[in-house]
Amino acid sequence: MIRYIFLVVLIIKSAVAHGAVFDHSQWDTLLRSQVAVHQDGKITKVDYKGMADNRGVLTNYLGQLTKVTREQFDIWPDADQLAFLINAYNAWTVNLILTRYPDLQSIKDLGSLFRSPWKKKFFHLLGEIRSLDDLEHNLIRGSKRYNDPRIHFAVNCASIGCPALRNEAYSGETLDVQLSEAAALFLSDRNRNRLSHGELQISSIFKWYREDFESGWHGAVTLSGFLVLYKDTLGLTDTEADELAAGNLTVRFVDYDWRLNGID
Repeated sequence: MIRYIFLVVLIIKSAVAHGAVFDHSQWDTLLRSQVAVHQDGKITKVDYKGMADNRGVLTNYLGQLTKVTREQFDIWPDADQLAFLINAYNAWTVNLILTRYPDLQSIKDLGSLFRSPWKKKFFHLLGEIRSLDDLEHNLIRGSKRYNDPRIHFAVNCASIGCPALRNEAYSGETLDVQLSEAAALFLSDRNRNRLSHGELQISSIFKWYREDFESGWHGAVTLSGFLVLYKDTLGLTDTEADELAAGNLTVRFVDYDWRLNGID
């Protein structure tokens, strides 16, 4: 009887493990073929025409996302869940751009006076009709399940000011490495994060989502504390990092570039 119970437990664990594997290969193929990498990965540009030419592949992938039930999702390990949600956000954002491409200059062109494009409910995911805001702020951030501010360097808003759209799909198996790379690439981009004229000029992402960067990840309970974790990536000397930690280094949020991150 004990052996039988042990065998049943192993079967259940195996089923859960296999249930955690979602096939992101179609999205991965699109990213590898239609996202051009510049400056060693700090910047990427999306070939939206190429994405449109391969709309069938994207549509098929999005269809597979919608088939996942909440019950299936909830038994996956956190890393697989988060990779799924990040990929879903990025893929649905590309799909939103394609609804009007090439007749737009910015994702903001898809909104209106009364509703931003991020509040449009236009896709099904985990059993509900959702918006991009719902996906990001409720499923990813609002759940408090993941508590990883590096997601802000992974989800992409189809804009030049946004962290680069990675040219490969996120995977639960390699998620921590991928998020670390995304953070390092963004913070090392001197067009968006730099020390200049005695002040640290950083992306407005850190202003909009400040609470996430102060949520205790790796002990960081202040924005300065989070930034100090990346002092080398930001190009700060030890003295400058100490000044930042002590609140003696001026921090300024730079304007965000909302132009489309497409190939020129």
